[in-house]
Amino acid sequence: MPEAVIVEAVRTAAGKRHGSLSGWHPAELAAQTLIALQDRSGIDPAVVDDVIMGCVTQIGPQSTNVGRNAVLAAGWPERVPAVTVDRQCGSSQQAVHFAAQAIMAGSCDVVVAAGLECMSTVPMFTNAPGGDIREVYGEAAQARYAGRTAYGHTGLAPQGISSELVADRFDLTREDLDAYSLASQRRATAARDECRFDREIVRVRRKVRDRETGEVTEPGGTLDADECIRDTSPEALAALKPSFVPDGRVTAGNSSQIVDGAAALLIMSADKARELGLRPRAVIRHMAVTGSDPVEMLTGPIPATQRVLKRAGMSMADIDLFEVNEAFASVVLAWQRAMGADPARVNVNGGGISLGHPLGASGAKLMVTLLHELERTGGRFGLQTMCEGGGLANATIIERLT
Repeated sequence: MPEAVIVEAVRTAAGKRHGSLSGWHPAELAAQTLIALQDRSGIDPAVVDDVIMGCVTQIGPQSTNVGRNAVLAAGWPERVPAVTVDRQCGSSQQAVHFAAQAIMAGSCDVVVAAGLECMSTVPMFTNAPGGDIREVYGEAAQARYAGRTAYGHTGLAPQGISSELVADRFDLTREDLDAYSLASQRRATAARDECRFDREIVRVRRKVRDRETGEVTEPGGTLDADECIRDTSPEALAALKPSFVPDGRVTAGNSSQIVDGAAALLIMSADKARELGLRPRAVIRHMAVTGSDPVEMLTGPIPATQRVLKRAGMSMADIDLFEVNEAFASVVLAWQRAMGADPARVNVNGGGISLGHPLGASGAKLMVTLLHELERTGGRFGLQTMCEGGGLANATIIERLT
């Protein structure tokens, strides 16, 4: 069976909501990562068999197969196809899986796995009637869980409610969530100041969209660092009001940030890499995806991690670095407790709380960072997992190659 190897991996910096990337058309922002893959690897894009792009809110400028539109915007040959996939927050991690599976099956030699989300331009839930995501579930799914009531919500509930339920189940306090969030911000600050992200970030022009008029201006310069990292304190976090439940524990400070961003990985068979004279940097060893309780929703990374480790014949002790998407602090803390993970090996450069969570781009974004951090530290194995809307989770194990 052919091995699926990662040859190149890039991302944009995270642009804060209504910030330096808010004026980009989503397809054109995603195209910047495709162009960067081409420039850094030196490949002829005509050799790419497919582009698989993750995107969650597929409406407006992110609709109509935005992956294909990104390929055209990048100036790649018309013969290069593309598809856009939605596995909620894990969309571009699933894109990595689909790319690897196509290569391992022998049906493709070169695939780009990518993701994007311009959350300033296309806000969350704009694809849901009236902005209420529960409306999209339909009566049958809602009826299945009608007996579940929590915090004033019956049946399938928003993720903010789910994050409170996870905190309940794992006995996590507000202090626990805030302490984790402070650590995330400090780790991200250290990583930025030590230039750990410099190799993975593609510089793009600053484009800003006026919130009132919609006019796009270019104030000059490029965005080359994540602009959502916050200088905060225990006192500042403690002062924030609960976001979803009166007297609750989940706040804006211990939840992921809304940002704009894109990421992409160039994946190919090991034989094709040798043919093209390219150095494989990592091999995608094992993959898993699972469903979980759609009401609690956010605990999927636990069974997904268990499944991928079992398939790999590995244990937590075998993994050098973990990337667990920081949708909410309660998600990562629950996963750590359930899996007995060493916190010193989890999200060592921060995560969604400090670096932002650009929905459909996050799976590829985390994979880009995981690869670069394995290379920086000399680690061998990395495991990535993330919770996804509707009670889903992906998990991936990669092995760094020397």
